Amino acid sequence: MTTSAHLNPAVRHDLVFLFDVTDGNPNGDPDAGNQPRMDIESGHGLVTDVALKRKIRDTLALAAADNPRYGIFVEAGHALNTRLAESYTANGLKLKGKLTKEQADTARRWLCDRYADIRWFGAVLSTGETNALGSIRGPLQFGMARSIDPILPATHAITRVTQTREDDIARGESTEMGSKWTVPYALYRVEISYSAARGAQTGVDTKDFELLYQVMEMMFDHDASAARGRMTARGLHVFSHDNTFGNAPAQKLVERVQVVPAGDLAEEERSRRRFSDYDVTADTDDLPAGITYHQVFN
Repeated sequence: MTTSAHLNPAVRHDLVFLFDVTDGNPNGDPDAGNQPRMDIESGHGLVTDVALKRKIRDTLALAAADNPRYGIFVEAGHALNTRLAESYTANGLKLKGKLTKEQADTARRWLCDRYADIRWFGAVLSTGETNALGSIRGPLQFGMARSIDPILPATHAITRVTQTREDDIARGESTEMGSKWTVPYALYRVEISYSAARGAQTGVDTKDFELLYQVMEMMFDHDASAARGRMTARGLHVFSHDNTFGNAPAQKLVERVQVVPAGDLAEEERSRRRFSDYDVTADTDDLPAGITYHQVFN
């Protein structure tokens, strides 16, 4: 059976991922009082690659159920050095000792086969007592997500019906104030690249791609919170090459996915407040030789 081009780990892929937020904070900036991240010059909203990869990590293990190949390396409550040391003990290697190239490769393969996020995103492995392992550069690389239009974040005062400290209650205080930031609506776009050469090094397979696409469509549902409002995956567009090196520059492909105001909104000044206020098109005419296009979901 022939593998669909967009699921083939042996070829290069360039992707465009669209998602939106309604009345929520998609990625707060801790250096700015958790205000939604913004390009201060243009006013466009930003979501970091780290935030997106965190959502994928948190959902991958759920989608994979009990499959031992889909452990998560960067996981809350687990020390990285402890997990790195396991790669030595599982393969009969001594910590702090010198390793041959073959021994180091064995330990690195063990980590890649056990942890899906290392296979996809790579990791620094030379911490603690595992300096010989160096680092792995992941095949899946995310850019910074940027909103299609500038955003205008709003801050909201909120109250709680009790106090944090008993002394405040004794003084007769009955509520405590707080605040939260939201973006009324924003549609974000992020460009992603997959290197088949690095994927071969970390052991990415077709099942990994199937789960990745499933997770990217569903991850916002599993990451829901009052602070984030309603976040929704709105489209994943994949341009697949027919070889490891690639048939065309990435930019010539991802620029074919265009997001523009829909209908009369293109001529109006009022804000866009829903996904249907935009038209998303993918120009697939005259694709470069060796390139195929697939819309995974919309």
